[in-house]
Amino acid sequence: MITSVNYETTRRLDFSAEDVIRQVVETAAELESFPVKFELSVTLTDNDGIWEINRQYRGVDRPTDVLSFPGLRFPAAGDFSRVIADKEDSPEDYVDPETGLLILGDIVISLDKVVEQATEYGHSQKRELAFLTAHSMMHLFGYDHMEDDERKIMEKHQEAVLEKLGITRD
Repeated sequence: MITSVNYETTRRLDFSAEDVIRQVVETAAELESFPVKFELSVTLTDNDGIWEINRQYRGVDRPTDVLSFPGLRFPAAGDFSRVIADKEDSPEDYVDPETGLLILGDIVISLDKVVEQATEYGHSQKRELAFLTAHSMMHLFGYDHMEDDERKIMEKHQEAVLEKLGITRD
């Protein structure tokens, strides 16, 4: 598993964001029993950066905390029995030719929002970063929260990741 973490902001947290992200990614994959090795790109940006991406890709003209860009589609949330390809896609579109690993997708996180929301919710920045990463991983695994029953399932999976890592709401 390769998780690349790229900074597109000068903001830094007072702990290793890269280590927290990698721990959450690995734990999420383990708990979801993801069957193959994969690669994932995580971009850490600021509110202006995520605002532009949100506007460009979602048509939403405001900053957000995290964006998920799945590289794969599955039959159902957490069902990794096969990848559903679009008609124009081929298996090579899902595998990095240099590493041979499945391309799971991309995550973009606003470090400004990590700081703001940690303060707002009264917990640590580490917990907020871990939560946003776990939340995004669930999206990459096919989970969603548009309907109440979907939301409850997704939240259960997110919390399981944080609980296993011992990252609580301080």
